[in-house]
Amino acid sequence: MMTPMLRVMLVLVSFGTLFLMMRKIRQAKVQIEAAIYWVIVALMLVVFSIFPKSADFLAHLAGVYSTANFLFLFVIFLLIIKVFYMTIHISQLETKLKDLVQRMALDEKMREEMEAGPDLAAVGNENMFRDNKESGVE
Repeated sequence: MMTPMLRVMLVLVSFGTLFLMMRKIRQAKVQIEAAIYWVIVALMLVVFSIFPKSADFLAHLAGVYSTANFLFLFVIFLLIIKVFYMTIHISQLETKLKDLVQRMALDEKMREEMEAGPDLAAVGNENMFRDNKESGVE
């Protein structure tokens, strides 16, 4: 069973989170896709606080003795999922950054070769063509 104080705290924290997310979206400091997660979590906590029997029922299904413990477990689970997806996103961004840096380095090298003289640039292009052909890239 959820105490009235816990219910009030859930409502306050949930509406505080909703307010903060909406403000950050309006200020263009958070992308809408990222804020949707937090808005959904806040709405779920509001539902649990307004209808505490739903949280009691889910706690009973999960085999958790206390509803408050269930809510903590639920929030920790959601945060672990969020961290997992953020880790995937960071890994993808790091790969894109590495590719971009490599492309920029190659572009700078080509620009330097072009500035050094047409003869050196032609030799550089021939070497690059030959290296690509040997590696199977056409």
